[in-house]
Amino acid sequence: MTYRAHLTLKSRNKKVGKVPVSTTERKSCPTACPFNNGNGCYASLGPLALFWDKVDNGQAGTDWNEFCGQIEALPTGQFWRHNQAGDLPGDGAKIDAAALSQLVASNKNKRGFTYTHYNPKTGDNRHILKQANDSGFTINLSGNNLKHADELVDLNVGPVVAVLPADHAKKKTTTPKGRPVITCPATYKDNVSCASCQLCQRRDRKTIVGFPAHGAAKRKASTIASN
Repeated sequence: MTYRAHLTLKSRNKKVGKVPVSTTERKSCPTACPFNNGNGCYASLGPLALFWDKVDNGQAGTDWNEFCGQIEALPTGQFWRHNQAGDLPGDGAKIDAAALSQLVASNKNKRGFTYTHYNPKTGDNRHILKQANDSGFTINLSGNNLKHADELVDLNVGPVVAVLPADHAKKKTTTPKGRPVITCPATYKDNVSCASCQLCQRRDRKTIVGFPAHGAAKRKASTIASN
């Protein structure tokens, strides 16, 4: 299976900061993600959606081999974010172990991180995700809500994040099992970005990072996060 991705060397999104960020074509998004198909995905509407279209139709980006080469060429120690839109290489249910391993190898001596909605309980996904995290590429498992986040932490695969209701006002909260959750600082502080925070890149953290539903479809996402 082939994949197409685009690397932007300096993000123009102030919430990300001026660091490299990638975009992977829509077919990478897993069917397990409840925000797909207009159900609340923040990237599905607005300017990012238009750029995502260009990656899908070949107007932007390149093939997976060249993309991984671009990652390998980043400076040693470079902090970067994989997928402002899109997910890991896979068929929608199972992660493509070979393609992901190629990306993990390209990230050697870099500080890449990303998020995934692939179900770790499907096929070899759990092993593949843990191996990637253990090899230095941070993959945050994305919880649909705080209850789901607890389930993901219990798997001991990697760090976990969770979607929060749009009106979530607390900077700190806990999951149903009492695990600490900190709201992403970039969502409520103008002087904080991924580049300055870098919390989601830390594989060894014990804290779940929460992201209040946002974007044009935040009402739909908020409904899922409230369950």
